[in-house]
Amino acid sequence: MTQPSLQRDIFGTLANGEAVHAVTLTNAAGMSVRIISYGASIQSVCVPDANGQFADVTTGYADIAEYVAQRQYFGATVGRVANRIAGARFELDGKVYSVPANDGVHSLHGGDVGFDKVNWTVMACDAEALSVTLSHISPDGDQGYPGKLTVTATYQMHPENALSVHYEAVTDAPTCVNLTNHAYWHLGGEGAGYDAMDHVLTIAAEQYLPVDATLIPTGERRSVVATPFDFREPMPIRKYVRSNADIQLTHGSGYDHNWVVDEEVTREPRLMAHLEDPVSGRTMTLLSNRQGLQFYSGNFFDGTTSGKAGKSYRIGDAIALEPQMFPDALNQPAFASIVLRPGQVYSNVIMWRFGIGW
Repeated sequence: MTQPSLQRDIFGTLANGEAVHAVTLTNAAGMSVRIISYGASIQSVCVPDANGQFADVTTGYADIAEYVAQRQYFGATVGRVANRIAGARFELDGKVYSVPANDGVHSLHGGDVGFDKVNWTVMACDAEALSVTLSHISPDGDQGYPGKLTVTATYQMHPENALSVHYEAVTDAPTCVNLTNHAYWHLGGEGAGYDAMDHVLTIAAEQYLPVDATLIPTGERRSVVATPFDFREPMPIRKYVRSNADIQLTHGSGYDHNWVVDEEVTREPRLMAHLEDPVSGRTMTLLSNRQGLQFYSGNFFDGTTSGKAGKSYRIGDAIALEPQMFPDALNQPAFASIVLRPGQVYSNVIMWRFGIGW
């Protein structure tokens, strides 16, 4: 057994002299997680394999300079609006708003300076609860979005080798919010000598959202039955990921789609996905109270960036599973609204449970 602990240190310094803080949470089982204030990001997650050997199972950089220079969203909190907004514009209460087009003609993950590119404030650390709360105030007009938005992210370590984050947000004027965490996972270790495509994935969803050639949902909810998108039973990602078995797989050079887990936001997190690495035996179970789950199979890693273990990240070296509302909801009335109004509280709870086997 390990003595549970919470340790604070400085991860690095930004060009303006501002310190980037790091908080490392360790539970009695020895699992450790490092959270950094830049992007309110998960920088490392170390968990044991079937033989008790620990490895860091999430992608990330070794120093702050790389986080600033690169745009991979490693472990970051993304917002105000995660995923894509078609045409980088939307209408709210009769007024049209324009936001940065940083993904072709579309806006992605909050724009040029989204929440992943700001240094959040460490508001509170609780050594007994093994938690850290970070906050960020996004002013009215930030990246084109209306209303001053106040956001908190509370990360907490749990005894059963689980990590959670609770996002909350309030606004002083009507705005839109769709936050998520953009961690990438390789359960063999981010420096492993094999990719993540033989990981076995289960997604608790009977439908997914087809996309056009620019990865914007068409508005259709399509059954996963008899398609490469049917992960209701465990399936190796590699089976279809680079195939031409479905035109949908060619749009994003693999999986980059949202699954419909539920039609409603729930009070408590429920099962979204389960991931298993047959080599190390590590598993991860993902829960959230959101409706949708974006699964991205690391299609555009090109070997130009290196992670903490010094290994270049190449196509398929890690995957992202992002609980969120449906992409482009602002422009698709058939999708649940992501509008937040004064007096309301946005809440997204995500939990990752790590183990061995199912």
